[in-house]
Amino acid sequence: MTSFPGLGPSSGFLQSTAWRAALALAVVFVMLAMTGWTAVRGTKDDANPLATARTAWKHATFLGRPLPDPNGSPATLRTFFAALTGAQQQQLANRYPLVVGNMGGAPTALRYRANRMALDDARAVEKRRMGDRRLTPVGRQEAGRLMHRFESMMSPGRQILAFDPAGGGRAAEVFGSLPAAKRISVVVPGVDTNLSTFERTVRATAAPVGMARSLYDAERTAKPGVRTAVIAWADYTTPSGLGVQAVTGNLAEAGAVRLRALVKSLPSSDTVSLFCHSYGSVVCGVAARHLPANVEDIAVAGSPGMRAESLSGLGTHARVWAMRDSDDWIQDVPYLEVGGLGHGADPVDPSFGSRILSADGAVGHAGYFAPGTRSLRNFALVGVGALDSVDCATDDPHCSTGLV
Repeated sequence: MTSFPGLGPSSGFLQSTAWRAALALAVVFVMLAMTGWTAVRGTKDDANPLATARTAWKHATFLGRPLPDPNGSPATLRTFFAALTGAQQQQLANRYPLVVGNMGGAPTALRYRANRMALDDARAVEKRRMGDRRLTPVGRQEAGRLMHRFESMMSPGRQILAFDPAGGGRAAEVFGSLPAAKRISVVVPGVDTNLSTFERTVRATAAPVGMARSLYDAERTAKPGVRTAVIAWADYTTPSGLGVQAVTGNLAEAGAVRLRALVKSLPSSDTVSLFCHSYGSVVCGVAARHLPANVEDIAVAGSPGMRAESLSGLGTHARVWAMRDSDDWIQDVPYLEVGGLGHGADPVDPSFGSRILSADGAVGHAGYFAPGTRSLRNFALVGVGALDSVDCATDDPHCSTGLV
């Protein structure tokens, strides 16, 4: 639309239109907040132990030599660790568990062991906080919840790929054998994801751990002969509730940087698929343009938009799939971007250009990974590369065209 400076009626019309659009966004998001999208986060100390540990690492030496940049390229870090004995690797993990546990390029099994030690340290901190009378009763209760969460994450067999206890906290967990996998799926969750909400007992598949575990089981069922691994990737800072953070792209941009770093740290021979839910689809949309070539598929569910007006606007070589069930309230979000508010066009709209998958069986905004749903089966088929078997939405005749 062309504006004409100095023409009062035209200028007033544009301002009025923008104001009404922004007001629509605000009203809808407030309405959705009253229906359950938000979650109350407990307060936590502002200390950043990971940053402190990285600073100590940067100033340390090992075997008489400086240690490499912990944020260096995965190839450089792989070379560094490959030159160490197993005992030397473990010595570094013992000394800097948070650093090694979050280091792309460090051996996967070493990261698991390092994060187990880091979790034990964090568990001890929260146990002390439970009895700290300087905290409010709510603060002590939150400490107790976190202590039990860390104990759960330390359970035998769990493979924690990343862990950062600062603020609300971040984490990533692997299902399957990451080193042996030929196809890797990454689940990118949305708003109000932190250590407290990383997993849940009731409605387990509404939380990242349950989503990833369900997808992994479905992939093994769909194609048992394919070596797969699934990552529950809650390793970015998500918006808290439905404030300004949720309707802008700042956190998505920061998350996209971290998502690209994760993918680049995976073996380059692996085929990677991203499964992005809710605000996670905003992260995937921002990341899409600069993802490595081995990311072949991006699938979004319950998306508020991908910070683009069309498939071409994403600038990606990957196939883009989208789904939304009929009673997902996200469809009431205005699909537009005005003055930085909103996330752009609806990826389920045929005009966007994505391949629209059936979400039959899914219920509500958080039901896409529930066992027995067509949405989960479709995700699993994309994850294992069985694209000729996906169930497309009935109103998308182009969903299955051009698939090999």
